[in-house]
Amino acid sequence: MTVVDQYIDEHIQYLNKQYKLGNFIASGRKVPRTGGIILSKIDTKEKLQAIIEEDPFKINDVADYELIEFIPSKTSDELKFLME
Repeated sequence: MTVVDQYIDEHIQYLNKQYKLGNFIASGRKVPRTGGIILSKIDTKEKLQAIIEEDPFKINDVADYELIEFIPSKTSDELKFLME
């Protein structure tokens, strides 16, 4: 069992909570499995950083986080809400 596996159930509960709150819109692991990506529409880096601090992976120093902001200039019809 890896260190990540040790906290995966808690991490999934954390993700589920953030989805219910509307904070996250997509997430998943990278291929190869060297980490993951979370997409969020939180309006400030400070708010998002506070939410990330609650992640069991962060609390237990299992993952490093890099916040990258971007402004979509084009999307599919299904993702138009990202341009609001």
